[in-house]
Amino acid sequence: MVNRLICFFAGVLALGSGLASAHGSHSSDQPPSDDWATRHMMEEHHIEGFDAPSFFLLHDYDSSGAWTTDEVRKTYGMDDESNKDMSETQKTDAIRQVFKLFDPDNTGFITQENWVKGIAAGTKLPDLGCGPGHHGDIEYEYEIHHFEKYHGDDATEEELNHPEDIEHFRLHDEMERAQMRLDQLEQMQIVVGNIPSKFRRN
Repeated sequence: MVNRLICFFAGVLALGSGLASAHGSHSSDQPPSDDWATRHMMEEHHIEGFDAPSFFLLHDYDSSGAWTTDEVRKTYGMDDESNKDMSETQKTDAIRQVFKLFDPDNTGFITQENWVKGIAAGTKLPDLGCGPGHHGDIEYEYEIHHFEKYHGDDATEEELNHPEDIEHFRLHDEMERAQMRLDQLEQMQIVVGNIPSKFRRN
């Protein structure tokens, strides 16, 4: 039972990452960009002015001073629902392209130093066909791609009636219910007498 609820909760989270519809769609019909980092910062972070170190630090998710393959994968939004049709082979090959540009010594990491050097030399992050790089949680993606675009800080509850709003709050309700069930299960005491003898220690 606990495993089923955990799977359900994880499924709700995964479902949330794939919210896409007419107003705030994650699909992108834009042609490939020759300056993907700028496109990413504008569309995903609403930041127009930035430098190489700030871009690096923003996407150094574990603050280690180096990008791993997982961090590059996350930055490009490869695990977002919008890239569900991209095969693992395609994703691996795409990540290799980035490391070939910014990891000249083939260390398996992109250091901030190598990143800044590469950018200074005119090297740019390639457009890998993953869109603008959706890598936020469901709250962030809803805010950045829908709420900020179609509503505002003074929006009333009655105005949050777009399909994206309804779906977003439905997911919130599902996640809260799933969390409540998990909390209840965690508070339940184990009754030894209910454990089959083959699973008990002698």
